Amino acid sequence: MNEESKPLAVGHIPSGLFIICAYDQNTKAIDGFLGSWVQQVSFEPLLLSLCVKPGRPAYDLISKGSVFSINIIGDHEKSYMKHFWKGYDPESNPFLEIPHIIKDNGAVVLDQAKSAIACKLESSSSPGDHEIVIAEVLESYINDSDAKPIVHIRKSGLEY
Repeated sequence: MNEESKPLAVGHIPSGLFIICAYDQNTKAIDGFLGSWVQQVSFEPLLLSLCVKPGRPAYDLISKGSVFSINIIGDHEKSYMKHFWKGYDPESNPFLEIPHIIKDNGAVVLDQAKSAIACKLESSSSPGDHEIVIAEVLESYINDSDAKPIVHIRKSGLEY
């Protein structure tokens, strides 16, 4: 087996691009990150999976039971994605600049996203260097039904 070529085809598995947001209704803390590993895993109940690198402030909020949102990036508007591409300094929170709505349930819906899904943690697992989160879908929001979701292909299975 050639260890150098092993991750190459793994990077060819297509995924979307998402801004995962979490908001604490008590402390008003808000955070988000760019994610690409999101997938539906069940019809009944309606469940999704996503992967999160431990240590992200948004994951701390998700782990504590905060409702979180998966904002689906569409081909109609991508400029807000740059705020989340490499992470950001907590002192320069992009939510001060990016138009968004915080729904009554605490879901953060970005105005420029194609759509968003409000979720709540169901379970999690730590099989490797990322946490796998299984989340129940609570509600969906459509901002632009005509936009196509962005598809992301990586160069290798060893990098984002």
